[in-house]
Amino acid sequence: MECWKAATELRRYVSKGILSKFPPDEKFALTNQLRRSSRSVSDNISEGYG
Repeated sequence: MECWKAATELRRYVSKGILSKFPPDEKFALTNQLRRSSRSVSDNISEGYG
């Protein structure tokens, strides 16, 4: 599934690229939401497919 692969790449990009650039005082609240929402994309695709 190409869409699942793209969602997985998005998750990696968010985790490795974007989250590391946030200032320390914003790390928890904003990064937690970004991490959960990027994970949700591939999880929802898997759930809908299976």
